[in-house]
Parts: sequence; C-alpha cells; structure tokens
Amino acid sequence: MREKTKNDLLMLAAGIVIYAVVQSLISIGFIQDYWERNIVYVCINIILATSLNLINGITGQFSIGHAGFMAVGAYVGAIMTVKFGLPLAAGIVAGALGAAVLGFIIGLPTLRLTGDYLAIATLGLGEIIRITILNIPYVGGASGFMGIPKLTNFTWAFFLMLLVLFFIKNFVNSTHGRACISIRENEIAAEAMGIDTTKYKVMAFTLGAAFAGVAGALFSHYTYIAHPASFTFMRSFDILTMVVLGGLGSMSGSIVGAIFFTWVSAFFAEWPEWRMVIYSLLLIVLMLFRPQGLFGNKELSLKMFGRLTGGERRGTTQGN
Repeated sequence: MREKTKNDLLMLAAGIVIYAVVQSLISIGFIQDYWERNIVYVCINIILATSLNLINGITGQFSIGHAGFMAVGAYVGAIMTVKFGLPLAAGIVAGALGAAVLGFIIGLPTLRLTGDYLAIATLGLGEIIRITILNIPYVGGASGFMGIPKLTNFTWAFFLMLLVLFFIKNFVNSTHGRACISIRENEIAAEAMGIDTTKYKVMAFTLGAAFAGVAGALFSHYTYIAHPASFTFMRSFDILTMVVLGGLGSMSGSIVGAIFFTWVSAFFAEWPEWRMVIYSLLLIVLMLFRPQGLFGNKELSLKMFGRLTGGERRGTTQGN
C-alpha cells in the first residue's frame, strides 16, 4: 500500500475514534452544553484557519477578508434552508458555491496585487460584503437573519471538518499545490519556470473562499442567527491569529492554533476585556521567541514522532 494512502487511512481511523469518544461523552452528558458548543466552534474554526492557511501560508498571499466569505456562506446557506425549505446539505453546498463564485470574481483583479496592497483590497472586500448585507431587508438588514433552524450538530461539524482537511492536504501534495508553494517561495522564479501564477493564486483563493463559506453555513445553522456583527474585521483578525499562531504554511499548526484560540476564548468568556490582553501578550511573546509560529511550515507526522522517540538516532547509529 502506498505510504500516502496508508497515512490517510490512519488519520481517518484516528478521526473516527475521536468522534466516537467525544460523541459518547456528549450522549451520556459528561460533556455539558457549554463545552459541546465550544467543541463545535473548534471544528468550524479549524475549517476557517486551514482554508485561510491555503491562501496565506501555502500560496503566500496576504488576505485579511476571510470573514466576508464566511458571511456569504452563512447567509446563502440560511436562505436555502429558511426561504426555500431545502435540507442543510443543500444550504452548505450553496453557501460554499456562493463564496467560491465571489472569491473567483474578486480574486481575478485583486490577486494581481501583492503584499500590503492585497491585504488592503481584501480588507475592503470584507467590509463591502458586510455593509451590503446590512442594507438588504430580504435577509434582515441590520437586525440580522433570524429564525434559522439549528440543524448543525457535532456530527455535521466534525465530518465536514475532516472532509475539508482531507481535501486541502491532498491539494497541497498535488501538482497544483506544489505550484502554489513555488509561488510562495519565489513568484518571479515560478513564473520564469512556466507556472501560471495568476491561475494558481486565483485557484487557492477560490478554494479558501469556498471552505470559508462551508464554515459560515455551519455557523449560522448552529447559532440560529446570521448577523453582520459576527463577520466584522475582528473576525478576520481572529482567523488570521489562529494561522499565525500555528505557523504559516502548516496545516497542523492551523489546527492547533484554532483549538488553542477557541479554548482560550471559552475559558475567558466571563472576562472578555482580559481575553484581548492575553491574545496580544501571546502574539508578542510568540513573535519574540518563535516568529515563524509554533510549527513553522512543518507538519505533524509519524516520522516526527519517530524522531522524538529516538528513532532517527537509532537509525543513524546503525548506519554508522
């Protein structure tokens, strides 16, 4: 069996075991409602962090408008289930498609920009989406879109998270993913080697937007409401913090960053003013001692665990 397929099957088996354990603890009441809610938020935040990492970490672009695509997914998904009576699956697919189409349309002109200019353009995009929603009475305007049925649960969030992780992992390891990484390392050299840099930047941006749309649809169907205040610049900043905390270019880092960020928010929910102080201190300490993030651009793997347990040292000794 190929090494890659073997690793995928091992990760899938580990995911099913984790799901079975957590779902059992929820069913017997060991995990209370508050912590169950935060577990679902962890799954949604992992989707958001890994999808932004595809744009910022893997392809090397600097987008800070991810909350805008999340808002599109949240509202389009809610329209499908509330206005048209379709099931949640249809709402999630529609939300992902809506965000992907918008990402493609916006990505074509803006991804010709680089660095700070792209960051400002994506920041403006997120605010344009939010202000536009504020002025559409069909979806509640400033009052928000209320009456959304609570169709999202831990099962939906967990398995969609697994699906997104599986897709992004295999995309990064594909020819297209390697082209994206080459753009991150040196865009001019990649273009000189014949790589269509605009095509791959738009591709990564569109995929990242689509997965943000999936997270948005899950979010609105878990919180009963889609409100413009949930998709401000601060939301984009939170997602960016998860990615930077874990390490730009590392999916494992984005997952750890999302888990850490969500649980810190949960523990300090009663002291929201201290939460931002702690975030700021964490980022300052991280930038001083680990500017590349917790994982840098490395991934957790069985080989890494082998090295930690002395496998590499034994192998070196035998080789000598």
